Amino acid sequence: MTFVKNTWYVAAWSLEIGRHLTPRTILNENIVLYRIEDERVIAFLDVCPHRKLPLSQGRLKGDAIECGYHGVTFDYSGQCIRIPGQDHIPYSAKVVKKYAVAERMGMVWIWMGDEEDANEDDIFDLPQYHDPNWSAAHGDALEYDAHYMLLADNLCDPAHVSFVHQSTLGNEEGENIPVITKKDGNSVITHRWILDSNPIPIFQKFGDFKGKVDRWHYYYYYAPNIAIIDFGSADAGTGAPEGDRSNCIQIYACHFMTPVTETKTLDYWMHVKNFIPQDLTVNEKLSDQFRIAFAEDKEILEGCQREESASHTWRPIRLAIDKGPQRMRKIVDDLIAAEQPPEQPPE
Repeated sequence: MTFVKNTWYVAAWSLEIGRHLTPRTILNENIVLYRIEDERVIAFLDVCPHRKLPLSQGRLKGDAIECGYHGVTFDYSGQCIRIPGQDHIPYSAKVVKKYAVAERMGMVWIWMGDEEDANEDDIFDLPQYHDPNWSAAHGDALEYDAHYMLLADNLCDPAHVSFVHQSTLGNEEGENIPVITKKDGNSVITHRWILDSNPIPIFQKFGDFKGKVDRWHYYYYYAPNIAIIDFGSADAGTGAPEGDRSNCIQIYACHFMTPVTETKTLDYWMHVKNFIPQDLTVNEKLSDQFRIAFAEDKEILEGCQREESASHTWRPIRLAIDKGPQRMRKIVDDLIAAEQPPEQPPE
């Protein structure tokens, strides 16, 4: 298995789920989501146990789903409540698998492990998202034809920004700045400061800098599927590296990775910024800059996936900048291993 099941994944933006049947594939499992009349979101395995037609091809009847093939009907607890033409409901048809779901930060989250093990307190939350002095803008659900670990590598790696994103998030002044990495439980923090440098293009557009800046990147990876990038700039020499960010431009770029299959990932992304919080036109212009940057990442990572899928026998080299991704992958491997059943001794 290449996925962690006992964790929360984003299944959809909250606005996408309503009084209609919405199919999703997450960790190779087909799921159907919808809202019941009290606005709660329900998620089932998207299959009728009779002929295996996806339930998403059926219809809502009140808060129940009626299969589109023979009308077998399930209430929102997953219990079969009707089989047309017979009164007896066989045991094999009584229950459809149900998933725990919750809503946070404008997203629908789903627990892919056993429903009874889900704890909503474990869902990630960014305090600045709720702060009126900050502005949050939801982006897109960008589809990558790549394994989510390739995207996670990218999101533990400040070094690529100077080369991949020269039109938006980086410039050549960061090329030789070393990256510092540390592990904290099931998190990896990778960062670097680029001092007394020119503003990157995105801050040239949205900042009011007259000269050089001190710039930072902090990449926070929360295993197995969340990355929060804290980056910003302040006028050079005004104390930002020492902790004074009272006069800076700062953005949290948030990535919530949802594996679809081994070679397809959805990245639900948003940004939360500390400048011009009420100007929605700025939010959209900034989102457009991120779309340019993430399209650049998409091209790179899909190229990596094509080569990983080829039958090469050689192993890639490792560089000093790979310490963050290596630590991240070790954490994920350990989480996956911990979910495996114990080996049975030979008889």
